[in-house]
Amino acid sequence: MHTATKHCDECRQALGQRVLDVGCGFGDTTQRIAGLVGPEGEAVGVDAAARFIDTAREEAAEAGVSNARFLVADVQSASLEDGFDLAFSRMGTMFFANPVAALRNVRRALVPGGKLVMVVWRRRTDNDWLYRAQTIVEGIVSRPEEYDEPTCGPGPFSMADASEILLQAGFVDIALRRFEDPILIGQDVDEAIDLVMSLGPAGEILRLAGDRAAHLHGEVHDALREGLSEFEGPGGVRARASTWIVSASSRS
Repeated sequence: MHTATKHCDECRQALGQRVLDVGCGFGDTTQRIAGLVGPEGEAVGVDAAARFIDTAREEAAEAGVSNARFLVADVQSASLEDGFDLAFSRMGTMFFANPVAALRNVRRALVPGGKLVMVVWRRRTDNDWLYRAQTIVEGIVSRPEEYDEPTCGPGPFSMADASEILLQAGFVDIALRRFEDPILIGQDVDEAIDLVMSLGPAGEILRLAGDRAAHLHGEVHDALREGLSEFEGPGGVRARASTWIVSASSRS
C-alpha cells in the first residue's frame, strides 16, 4: 500500500466516491484510489505532462483497472470536471507557478463540503538529505543568471506552509499533520548520488548550468559521496522524509 494513501483517512473511507488525483504522474496513486473507491466509484487522474498520462492509461489498461480515467490538464488554468467528493495529491501540488489559482480550480471541482487531501514536503531543512545535496552542489556550481532550460517553478518545498495558500483559494477546516518516514533514495551511494544530481534542488542547479558545469561533475560526485555516505546502511541508502498530510474542505 502506498504511504500516501495508507495514512489518508478520507481515502480509506472513499468507497463509491468520485476522486480527483491532482498531478497524478504515471497514475500509480490513481490506480490505488480506484481500488479504494470500488467499482461504484471513479478515480480521475490529471497531469500537465501528456507523456505521463499516456503511460498512466497504458498501465491502468494492462492492470485491468476500469474505474480510472486520465486527462491531460494544467490545473492552474483548465476547466476541470466537477462533482468530485474528494481531491487527492501525492507531491503533485508543489510546482504550480500560481498555486492559489490551481487550488481554487480544485475547490470548484469539489461538491459542497468536499475534501482535499494532499501530501507535500515540509521545509527543506527538515529533509536533510535534499538540503544537504543542495548546499553541496551550491558550493561548487553557481546557479546561472541566464539559462535556456525551464525551471521547476516554486520548487518542492513551496507548500511547506500550505495554510495561507489554501485560505486564499477558499478552503476551510484546514489541518496539517506531520508525517515522517525513512525512504530509500538508492540501493547504494552511487544510486543516491544519481538521484540527487537528477532531481530536486541540487539537480535543478546542475540542469540549468548545463554543459557549462560539466567539468565540475566529478568534483560534485565526490562531494556528494562524502555528504550522503552516512545515510547508507545494510538496506541501502535511507533518509528521513518529512512531509505534511494536509486536509481541507470546500465550503458547504
